[in-house]
Amino acid sequence: MRILITGAGGMLGLDLQTAARTAAHETIALTRAELDITDAEAVHAAVSSARPDVIIGCAAWTNVDGAESEPAAAYAVNGAGAGNVAAAAAGCGAWTIHVSTDYVFDGAKRTPYVESDPVGPLSEYGRSKLAGERAVAERAPDAHTIVRTAWLFGAGGPCFPKTMLRLAAERDEIAVVGDQIGSPTFTGHLAAALVGLAEQRERTVGVVHLAASGDCSWCDFARAVIETSPAGDAAGTRVRAITTADYPTPAPRPAYSVLRSERGAPVLPSWQDGLASFMTEIAGVVA
Repeated sequence: MRILITGAGGMLGLDLQTAARTAAHETIALTRAELDITDAEAVHAAVSSARPDVIIGCAAWTNVDGAESEPAAAYAVNGAGAGNVAAAAAGCGAWTIHVSTDYVFDGAKRTPYVESDPVGPLSEYGRSKLAGERAVAERAPDAHTIVRTAWLFGAGGPCFPKTMLRLAAERDEIAVVGDQIGSPTFTGHLAAALVGLAEQRERTVGVVHLAASGDCSWCDFARAVIETSPAGDAAGTRVRAITTADYPTPAPRPAYSVLRSERGAPVLPSWQDGLASFMTEIAGVVA
């Protein structure tokens, strides 16, 4: 199978390259510098040249707070750009797997969100990602899978655990939000599952939820990072829970965004297993 990855230089894109090649698929990996998905003509040319069987779209505007002040830029990538990729894929008979987010929900539930739950994004970032979902569905109506995931972390880029490890090496105490609940998802696990979706003989049309098993708060996650840190200088750092109101951000976050599937999506390992794999990877990099 020929798999084209957009946004291939990002944290998820890097793990996708590894997962696709490990599964012996021919892989075309295009970074943001190599393909600007907001340029419809460039996307069409790249896809027409590559002739993939499946496109996995990881290219995205990921600056959640920045989208509040630059919504047009966020929509250009996450909305129209996603539609450009889907249209080019449909034009050459390829399937689109588009990566979306838990931020399309408002976080008002206290039980896991499933695919049929109504959306209601709180932020410009969430609205831009929802626009992308709709653009993908419109441009490739019978040949797309939209994968909502959440709280991504991985060895290949900036992420929450790396930030916590850095702060723990500098401070005796870290204050972390304790009233937002989600499922931290390791990109290595997600990447393998996305390749698995691409390999399915009968692919799922529409939205699926794909996030780590289990859930926790950001504070819980931070404490687990510190407790499992391979670096001894982080072990003595205390993590103190604060509220969302104590740590205001330009973009509002869902208070609860645990994702589960009612459509038979693959079940990912727990976030704790993901964290263990992450720690093993970064220990190897440091070594």
